[in-house]
Amino acid sequence: MRRVILFDIDGTLLWGGPAKDAFCDAMVEVYGTAGDVENVSFSGKTDPQIVRELLAGSGVDSDVMRAGLPLLWAGYTARLEVGLDDNPVTVLPGVRGLLAALSEVPDVGVALLTGNIVRGAELKLGSAGLWDHFALGSYGSDHEERDELPAIALERARAMWRPTLQAIDTIVVGDTPRDVSCGQAGGTRTMAVATGYYGVDELRQTGADHVLEDLSDTANVLSLLTA
Repeated sequence: MRRVILFDIDGTLLWGGPAKDAFCDAMVEVYGTAGDVENVSFSGKTDPQIVRELLAGSGVDSDVMRAGLPLLWAGYTARLEVGLDDNPVTVLPGVRGLLAALSEVPDVGVALLTGNIVRGAELKLGSAGLWDHFALGSYGSDHEERDELPAIALERARAMWRPTLQAIDTIVVGDTPRDVSCGQAGGTRTMAVATGYYGVDELRQTGADHVLEDLSDTANVLSLLTA
């Protein structure tokens, strides 16, 4: 295995769907409040980080928050699974073609690096027929701090593909400055795509190795990812 590509999900591969509503409804069920939804951005964060930020200042202490997480994840993913039928996700431009092309490259491993808990990632990607493209991943359920996720993904890639894989052999693909900064913190290469809430100019300021409008030019994206 020569190169490992680590894809973010929301804003990079998919858009929309019922996840935020499902998340907030589960928060109310478990904690009695959804927290400061109006002022907390979900973009680029891990699911546990979102919970912590939503509940900051709500009167729910950290021990209660941590104790409630298993129930929260169960309630959230149950609602997400049902909600995807009526409110499906949208696959972003070029994603299907790129993943199909990558599946034909024998020495490139395709994986995930996402703030979603693993079951949330599986439900979202599975509903779009994309889950089977990814051999492994690192998730918000692995660690609250996104900067820790590249090392977790790399450890799993070494176990599955090649023990001598290094961070420089991987590239993180995402749509937010946090995706870029976590790759940089982990020593990986980075590709930013302006298919989320951040434009090309904002993403260029992150120092990403590559910045694209979207993933629709399959040949160009493939060349950048596998070079």
